[in-house]
Amino acid sequence: MSTSTATSFDRRPLIALSVGWFMVIVDSTIINVALPGIGRDLSAPLSSLQWVVDAYVVTFAGLLLTAGWLGDRIGSRKAFLAGLALFGLASVGCALAPGLAVLIVARIVQGVGAAMVVPASLALVQATYTERDSRARAVTIWALVGGVAGGLGPLLGGVLTGAFNWRAMFWINIPFALAGLWLVRRYIAAETDAARENRPPLDIAGQFIGAVALLAITAAVVESGRLGWTSTLPLTLYAVSLAAITTLIGIESHARHPLLSPVLFADRSLVGSLGVGLFINLAYYGSLFALALHLQRTYHFGSLATGLALVPQTAATIIGTWFGGNLNRRYGPRRPMQVGLPAGIAGLVTVGLLSTNVPYPVLILPMAASGLGISFSMVAATTAVVEAAPSGQAGIASGVLNAARQVGGALGVALLGALLIHSARLSLLVGAAAYGAALLCSFIVRPGKQHPTGLRSSMG
Repeated sequence: MSTSTATSFDRRPLIALSVGWFMVIVDSTIINVALPGIGRDLSAPLSSLQWVVDAYVVTFAGLLLTAGWLGDRIGSRKAFLAGLALFGLASVGCALAPGLAVLIVARIVQGVGAAMVVPASLALVQATYTERDSRARAVTIWALVGGVAGGLGPLLGGVLTGAFNWRAMFWINIPFALAGLWLVRRYIAAETDAARENRPPLDIAGQFIGAVALLAITAAVVESGRLGWTSTLPLTLYAVSLAAITTLIGIESHARHPLLSPVLFADRSLVGSLGVGLFINLAYYGSLFALALHLQRTYHFGSLATGLALVPQTAATIIGTWFGGNLNRRYGPRRPMQVGLPAGIAGLVTVGLLSTNVPYPVLILPMAASGLGISFSMVAATTAVVEAAPSGQAGIASGVLNAARQVGGALGVALLGALLIHSARLSLLVGAAAYGAALLCSFIVRPGKQHPTGLRSSMG
């Protein structure tokens, strides 16, 4: 089948691409419920275990724009297949890891593979679904797959860890990777090379310094929780991140071919949606991490019980993504954001304020409400960014959105994980505040119906 045309909604290409998308998003959350078991098995403290999560997410986020450029250069299909193969091999390394250091390194390699998979797969979605209605439908289903993957991660982690051990969470990736490789080779044809010949060169300095800034600020938050917010190492890392951000701004403003063109940030809807993307992931992934450990500590749930206990949040995320997508197509991006985010705030505030000795069933409704914060906003933020992007820059705009969301997820796990050491209540209330920041950003987004007109990179 050609990737350039689709006169009807053929599900086969979307299914082929969704296998890889589902797998890399699942691995962002599947490991949360197994962290105590990994810590016992590998004799690792909580502060170090956060890097099992963040090593993946930080690498994923830091390389998204570079990977998107690589896909444009060598072809999105080649980039997708290479990333999926690398992810599968790294999963074997995770499953066989004899110690924490090896596990973290293998998670970094997984992040490299994930960064190659996501922008390439969405570029192929754009090339396949060329009609406005079919593309809108594909984007909604794509976001639904991501919501299902992120929500099911803890449950799958609990089931696999309870039935086997934490290493099973990585072995399960192998059949997914093999299936994805076969399906893409069968149903997705390679695109032509003509469109890639005039691409501007990669902004190597900007990409490198941006990755340094992300790594430094995430490490600073993690180490602040372990050593204290005024200790020498965290303060040094904060200074490095500030210097990197300042340098990045200077380089990008004078670069001949900047990775992040200033034109991208001239539209208020794009800027507001980037803020929404950053803060919803900070709140959702940070609170998911905090809730998983809180349930195990407070209610003494095992890995399987913790995964099952998070099902209300998972179900709300899945259902909310579908309804949010429908609202987005009917009313535009602002309304679904402003429906879901207040529910997310109320949910996390309620869970945070309830005393630790309340029966678990009391938490079900507020946990479900907390999942609506991200689910109603995912499709809306992506649509707003793509619509607001200047002509010819939809790819880099959607790539920036995905990077912002992955940065938010990494910082959420780091920040809320650090606060969890001191207080579960404080950790969850900070998550609610992040949803509140996303709600404020949503008012910057222009109201009214918008339609996705292009999608060259990624959302996460």
